[in-house]
Amino acid sequence: MTARLDALNGQVVVVGSGLAGLMTALTLAPQPVTLITRGAIGAQTSSAWAQGGIAASLGDDDSAQLHLSDTLAAGDGLCDAQAASEIIADGPAVITALERAGVSFDRDGAGRLVLGLEAAHSRRRIVHASGDGSGAAIISAFLAAVAKTPSITVLDTTEVRSLLTHDGSISGLTVSRGAQTAAIVTNRVVLATGGIGGLYDATTNPMCNFGQGLALAARAGASLADMEFVQFHPTGLDSARRPLALVSEAVRGEGAILVNDRGERFMSGIDGEELAPRDVVARAISAELSQGRRVFLDARCALSGRFASRFPTIHALCREAGIDPASDVIPVRPAVHYHMGGVATDLTGRSSVPGLWVVGEAASTGLHGANRLASNSLLEAAALGMRAARDISATSAGPVRSVRRVLPVPAPDASAVRVLVSRHLGVLRNAGALQGAIAALLPVAEDGGPATDPAIVALTIAVFAMLRKESRGAHARTDFPLKLPVAERRFMTLVDVLNVARADTHCFARSA
Repeated sequence: MTARLDALNGQVVVVGSGLAGLMTALTLAPQPVTLITRGAIGAQTSSAWAQGGIAASLGDDDSAQLHLSDTLAAGDGLCDAQAASEIIADGPAVITALERAGVSFDRDGAGRLVLGLEAAHSRRRIVHASGDGSGAAIISAFLAAVAKTPSITVLDTTEVRSLLTHDGSISGLTVSRGAQTAAIVTNRVVLATGGIGGLYDATTNPMCNFGQGLALAARAGASLADMEFVQFHPTGLDSARRPLALVSEAVRGEGAILVNDRGERFMSGIDGEELAPRDVVARAISAELSQGRRVFLDARCALSGRFASRFPTIHALCREAGIDPASDVIPVRPAVHYHMGGVATDLTGRSSVPGLWVVGEAASTGLHGANRLASNSLLEAAALGMRAARDISATSAGPVRSVRRVLPVPAPDASAVRVLVSRHLGVLRNAGALQGAIAALLPVAEDGGPATDPAIVALTIAVFAMLRKESRGAHARTDFPLKLPVAERRFMTLVDVLNVARADTHCFARSA
């Protein structure tokens, strides 16, 4: 393994094989790139599971300004308006680039793109491929493109254990495959490692995605942003399956309604009703569940016999759970779906650590603010992948420094952290639960064991959540239900987080 990796020294290394990572690697061609992926390439990625599609202002009645306005409204005052404006303006170019890479988007009989409607969008602007199988279709096309690109070397079933730095800049990374551990020397690393859903029991993400890229970047000294903002998709299919299957917002976009077990349409009278922003719908469903009721999505009138053809993936998942959406209501519950926080980056994906770029869900560009607008995630992943690649193309390989010894790092295990996070960092939060979580997570984050990386990520979420004494977007505090008059983003390093956690734990222990 070591000899093979030595040949890769000096190459750009992309970690992750979802849309953001694949787009970065393909855009860099013909520059040599090493693509590292934990499993098989394209597997275990949220991108491949995406149902909704990609938001882009392509309709005759639409514009980038309208798309931006919807994004800012959903972001609840916390978006970086400049970042959002630039990424949204990239939408048409992203769709063109994806088609060039081999993606076939759904079109009508006249050859026009079929544009779908999702929650909090004021226009139909969601571009789909293979109906509700958009993510799988996009990743499939990209995998075919990667296979035809000789400049991309794929290291599959390989995990990154740490980032190496020299004088505060990236100098390489350590990787593990089976029992073997080795280093790749490079001054250019791109993290495209996805979200944090695997920290929770109820999630629509791959259970192995617990924010490993965030932990890697944090340990290397990178600044993190907006970590408290965890988006719960309102309509995970309530079944025994783990992770939970997703019932896309597009189903509500086609007219399905939410009802409780009394048959009451509890979203009636709320602004936007079933198509209100995700945080609003998730809290409304959580309120019903907290009263011992069940919640269902009723698509019988809106779609009836068309459900299977319009949403074949969701239909198959429902049938797996013994539900026929044409005649039955679909039981749903909120599930962690997307993380608005992440490694703070600029619009080229550059982090605060020289030589480290971060793209996709692992990054926080400011596009999503406090609550992501539906289908803006794949747009951002593709746009930032292209932007980061162009930025990296203007850089050069630095000197190859020898690595004397590679210290083994235990394989991460999130199971011990998952129970704590699910209980205390859910849809509704309060000071007591947050302080308890911080006190329990801090020693785990510092002990260097298998649960350390998951605990680091969970601890940053808890500390950021404790410091935000308001309710905004996806962050809801029962003890601070109101919004502060001024919305401010927060940026912290791991050192900052640990210092706050230690101080808070000391105060918590004294008051106990």
